[in-house]
Order: sequence, then C-alpha cells, then structure tokens
Amino acid sequence: MQPFHLESMTAGGDCAVLRVAGEIDVYTAPALREHVIHLVDSGTLHLIADLRGVEFLDSTGLGALVASLKRLRTHEGSLTLVTNTERILRIFRITGLNRAFALHPSVPDAITADQHWQTAVTGEGHSTAEWCRKHGLL
Repeated sequence: MQPFHLESMTAGGDCAVLRVAGEIDVYTAPALREHVIHLVDSGTLHLIADLRGVEFLDSTGLGALVASLKRLRTHEGSLTLVTNTERILRIFRITGLNRAFALHPSVPDAITADQHWQTAVTGEGHSTAEWCRKHGLL
C-alpha cells in the first residue's frame, strides 16, 4: 500500500496540478481539503487533481473533492480530475459525479481540454508535453 502523498506544481500563477497518491479516506481527506484551501488562498483557480496514484477512495474522499470543486467554482475556477483506474472511475459513475467533474485519463489530456491551462503552459514557453515531462506528469 502506497502512503498518502500530496504534491502540487503551479503554472501561470492561477493553475496547479495536485498529484495525489495512496488512499483518500476519512483519515486523509482533511489533508486534501486543507491543501486545496491553501492553493485557492494562494491564487490557484484552475486545478487538475491527478488521481492516478490513488488506490482507494471512500465517501469522505469524495466529499473532499466535491467541497474542493465548490470552493474553486465560488472563485470562478475549475477542478478537473485525472484517473485511469477503472475502480476509481466506477465510483464516479455509480455516484453520478462523473457528470459534475471533468474526467480525463492523463494530465496532458486535461491540459489540452482547458483553455486556461493552455494559456498558462504556453505562457511559460512550453508545449503541454514539455511541461508535463518537466514535472513528471506523463
């Protein structure tokens, strides 16, 4: 079992990728929630949560993601989720949250689908692939 881990990388001042690994459950969801609050308070408006390293997600974890989405939308921002694990995708389908969140199989796909992200990455002088490679997100 992989230990819970959060790591964020910013682009363009108002965009960030939050890489999450391990389990998002009753014990770790508060840390996720606090990390997103800190990112928003620091100016992040458009967040991509890379959940490809998440092995388990319970209702408390879903609640933290929904609260994060609401917080970002209050600031006219967005939350996109990246996951390619069938077990995690099934949770979003069963709960109907696949209609609330933009879901993508990779970080480059999520960046390509969002104009704010495209502007942030190209503003730093990188292509999407270069930026993702630089931050270990491929």
